[in-house]
Amino acid sequence: MHRILITNDDGIESPALEALEAALFAIGHVTVVAPDRERSATSHGITLNQPVPYQQLAPNRFAVQGTPADCIISALRMFPEPPSLVISGVNRGSNLGSDILYSGTVAAASEAALQGVPAIAVSAHSRADYASAAAVAARIAAQVLEHGLPPDVILNVNYPFEWNGEFRLTRQGRRSPEPLTDYEALALGYVSICPLQINRTAHMHFEHFTGWTDQLCAVLRDGV
Repeated sequence: MHRILITNDDGIESPALEALEAALFAIGHVTVVAPDRERSATSHGITLNQPVPYQQLAPNRFAVQGTPADCIISALRMFPEPPSLVISGVNRGSNLGSDILYSGTVAAASEAALQGVPAIAVSAHSRADYASAAAVAARIAAQVLEHGLPPDVILNVNYPFEWNGEFRLTRQGRRSPEPLTDYEALALGYVSICPLQINRTAHMHFEHFTGWTDQLCAVLRDGV
């Protein structure tokens, strides 16, 4: 049976986290390693130069005194083998567009990817039914377990207020609902599935900067 690690940034007592745990029961052995309290908008912060204590609340539940990224790092140190999949969520509130830069939910999934573990971040509209969002997350998790993910790529999944029963592959948008973005998909009632890459190099803009290094070196040589 697949081993699935789940975490969040809303804290281990979040009912949305419990809904996700219940939804995943049929597809794998679930372990919860989550912050001991709410850690929303912590982005990818990690704790340095001090211990990160944790408390075991049940055989498969651990509360960590740290950020969501700390939870992933701690969990991978706790167990002899890495999990088959990490799922971060279900977050109480959407994580769309530029908001993902601040999201502890997305950061936990990103940290898992950095550690070589496939990962999904799952968020839902603040007034959505979390049990339904968790069920959708379980369906996507089954797909990832069967087909895998490319290296250093996570899925950022967002569940709308009222789901139209369909999924849409999206790109990260801005505040306005531009075509094919995560914002537009949620506005139309779709579940948004947005692949995000860890490597943030702006490859498509390399040509813009190709002459800069020669110019900078020339400035140094000329003493300007």
